[in-house]
Amino acid sequence: MRLIRFEQGGASRLAVLDPTGTKAMPVSSLGKGFEADDWLEFIRHATPEQIKLLQAFASSDDSSSEGLLLEQLHLLAPVERPIHDILCVGVNYRAHYEECAAAVHMEEPEAAVYFSKRCSRMTGPEESVESHAGLDLALDYEVELAVVLGKGGRDIAPQDVENHIFGYSVFNDISARTLQHSHMQWYRGKSLDGFCAMGPWIVTRDELPMPLNLNVESRLNGEVRQHSNTRAFIRDIPKLISELSQGITLEAGDIIISGTPAGVGMGFDPPRYMKPGDVIECEVEGIGVLRNRIRD
Repeated sequence: MRLIRFEQGGASRLAVLDPTGTKAMPVSSLGKGFEADDWLEFIRHATPEQIKLLQAFASSDDSSSEGLLLEQLHLLAPVERPIHDILCVGVNYRAHYEECAAAVHMEEPEAAVYFSKRCSRMTGPEESVESHAGLDLALDYEVELAVVLGKGGRDIAPQDVENHIFGYSVFNDISARTLQHSHMQWYRGKSLDGFCAMGPWIVTRDELPMPLNLNVESRLNGEVRQHSNTRAFIRDIPKLISELSQGITLEAGDIIISGTPAGVGMGFDPPRYMKPGDVIECEVEGIGVLRNRIRD
């Protein structure tokens, strides 16, 4: 299933895409629990019966004839605001580690690099992103696969991780590099308003079974900047989520971003950062394209 959130009449509504991917079918008609304003609310409280009903609705040819044309909708980020900060994995592609090491003299980490990213409001597809040029001119992009948990847990075994995943989305971990490297940690440079972009929808886990084999790409003004595949992860999704859950209780609705490939602006010599007027596109195979324009 592909689950979208869109704006209509000043309010947000939830819908599933029909089998053709061209029409959106609002789910409010399915009854209690489907009138939520945000997919996060549904994920945290949905019953197995509700999920089965949603799956049946999404695959129904009869419903698709009554859907709204996707191209005419104003899409919003599928999640308005996460329940906690975004859980992030750094340098999870070797080629990206190598470009970081060259740019900022980073030593190779012996263990996975985890950090968090504040998000008071998620930036949606086609939404503009403030450059924050008054704070930092080194504005960078990072295309990433986002994992949305559907079931919480602690001390999760790697072989059980897939059962805890609800679905996947595309994420742009926008970063202010000067701020990021001016502090002893990355939190501030990763957390300015607008720096969490996600969309265009959530694809449920049944559409993308393990092991993941997905191309990951970013394009700035049409120029390919990053291109890799999730096969190149240093640590795959089962290992990452299992390790994060050791001694930490993860919750349904938690969002985990899994690292970015080589090709970020910081990695060029000289660096090639984003500026107002630029359009950044982030794409993950099997999910879709997240597109945003940079503004002053």
